[in-house]
Amino acid sequence: MFLSHLAALLVAALTTPERDEDERGATAVEYGLMVALIAIVIIGAVSLFGRNATSLFSVPASIFNR
Repeated sequence: MFLSHLAALLVAALTTPERDEDERGATAVEYGLMVALIAIVIIGAVSLFGRNATSLFSVPASIFNR
């Protein structure tokens, strides 16, 4: 029983066709989702640390404003 399932799995794995041209759209969507996620992380980091950076650079900025 187990061997027949294993054999069927091996046959299915060895006979799967190569990537078709139809999968290019899926790859583009995956890259788009990754870019969107990276953009969200960057926007979140800038908004979170932006306020701290403003206070951090206010002292050196006051030196140049004299």
